[in-house]
Amino acid sequence: MIPIRIIRRRIRSIKSTAKITKAMEMIAASKMRQAQLRVLAARPYSEKMREVLANLAAQPRTDGDSHPLLQHREVKRITVIHVSTDRGLCGGLNANMNRRTASFILEQSLPVNLVTVGRKGRDFMSRYGRDIRAEFTQLGDKPSLVDTTPIARVVIDDYTNKLTDEIYLAYTQFITTIIQRPVLWKLLPIEPAKTEHVESVDYIYEPSPSAVMGELLPRYVEMQIYHAILESIASEQSIRMVAMRNATDNANEMIEDLTLIYNKARQELITKELLDIAGGIVTLT
Repeated sequence: MIPIRIIRRRIRSIKSTAKITKAMEMIAASKMRQAQLRVLAARPYSEKMREVLANLAAQPRTDGDSHPLLQHREVKRITVIHVSTDRGLCGGLNANMNRRTASFILEQSLPVNLVTVGRKGRDFMSRYGRDIRAEFTQLGDKPSLVDTTPIARVVIDDYTNKLTDEIYLAYTQFITTIIQRPVLWKLLPIEPAKTEHVESVDYIYEPSPSAVMGELLPRYVEMQIYHAILESIASEQSIRMVAMRNATDNANEMIEDLTLIYNKARQELITKELLDIAGGIVTLT
């Protein structure tokens, strides 16, 4: 029989854990709502930028070479921007994202280096000896575009200076509160999305389509990276809320089971004491 004192101590410990996980669930729920609003606000801008780039790509170029971010060349080195979280306690989010990126790296026959965003992804890739070009951590739960611009600057400079030939963006896409999907797609060289139905409107770009493209392409890269980080934050807070809710439920179930064991042990101890008393009385008589 387990001593009652140990069972009582175990129950107190689990109750304390349940209080912590419940508080973390409420905090994550509050942050999740804010993160969802930021993602939903950023998506229309990102989609509209894709439409503008599609129209610009259809414009005839008469003023020299295309923008460096549009140039395709022989692929000799690949870079992956790997977005993860700084903290744990978010279920299998980081494990799924790390597995997705690692599988992509193993499929490649060319050298692959990484730009990691988040401590969990950096630690995983470093542990397995991957080539990390740059690392960014502690962006917080509410990063601004200014906070993520250095990430875009690193990859733009590397591609422009021909230090890498293809750049992929890997992050967790927020679908619903309980569904988050790891995605990985090519960011550079930019291949503007083509619209299904070409609009007949003849836009006039000043000073020229190439000049507008030159200003818009770096902003496009910055926005895509920023939007990927917002998607990852929304996914992180959503899955953390679900994980903490499950942890609280499991703790409460353990408390019920331990309480039942405690009551049985206490009843057994009381019965034993009564039998000892009754046995002593019989002996005396």
